Amino acid sequence: MTQTVRRHGWAIGLFALLVLLLIITKLIQPGYGASGIGSLARAALPFAFATAAQVIVVIAGGIDLSIASMMAVTSVTAAAMMDGASEEFAVVVVLFVLLLGIAMGMINGILVVLTRVPDIVVTLAMLFVWEGVALLILRAPGGAAAEWLKGIIVGTAGIPGLPAEITAWIPKALLVLVVCLGIVWLPLRRSRLGLSIYAVGSDALAAFRSGVAVNRTKVVAYAVAGLFAAMGGLVLTMSTGIGAPIPGPYLLASVAAVVLGGVALGGGRGGLLGPIIAVFILRLVRTDLTLLSVDPNITTVIEGTIMVVVVILGGLVALRGRSA
Repeated sequence: MTQTVRRHGWAIGLFALLVLLLIITKLIQPGYGASGIGSLARAALPFAFATAAQVIVVIAGGIDLSIASMMAVTSVTAAAMMDGASEEFAVVVVLFVLLLGIAMGMINGILVVLTRVPDIVVTLAMLFVWEGVALLILRAPGGAAAEWLKGIIVGTAGIPGLPAEITAWIPKALLVLVVCLGIVWLPLRRSRLGLSIYAVGSDALAAFRSGVAVNRTKVVAYAVAGLFAAMGGLVLTMSTGIGAPIPGPYLLASVAAVVLGGVALGGGRGGLLGPIIAVFILRLVRTDLTLLSVDPNITTVIEGTIMVVVVILGGLVALRGRSA
């Protein structure tokens, strides 16, 4: 028990902070309840998947600045393909979009490996490439989403065996997030490939000497990031019912959540639980500012300042770790 607490101490501290913020939210808005939790979960969904994508790449010792653009590509692709199509065809669309996300991530990884140009430069260039692709697919927000897909993230989850009083506090959006992340992350984290990703991020040269295929591992890490980005693009289309070709504010938010969640920017250390909790913390801060009737422009400034400060502190910690 003590070892588990030590291992997940940072995540436990973040969860305590999240609970504290929920209490503060309840004090600000006494009517804040199950519906508010559901709205928070739906708002956090795309940010959570963007953060999951960033976590994989950062643990592998890199960074991906094109995640928001990849989300835009998958969002507009899904919306364009489902526009006027049958409800059943949406299953094919979902599978295709997930494969598209993996392909885009692999392209990013292959370019990083082959060119040997710093990943921050390569993915910055790909940010504009994928943004252009999204605009080629849809020049303006449009398309459609299947009704059953939109219903997946709306409302509460009816879990057999649990009282209605409890299930009323479990949003479908949160359940979708847990299932999707768990299906990918848990097997990966415990596999040899997962260990290789951590080894490459910790020390690529040492990993190579230990027999790890460094370049292949990096490409796979970017491919998994592309898969999570595709999930983020899908939930964007599911939540709005249309596709948006302009990338949303997910890049800096994902990096901030990664750092706040305890993942080392230098790579090789961290997990997924802390950053996901950090996503909800950052979303809840914005909710509280809105409930306090803070001017939206000032809210954006405060939110951006928090993210910048978190990222700068994470960068300083990473530099100190490298110098040590």
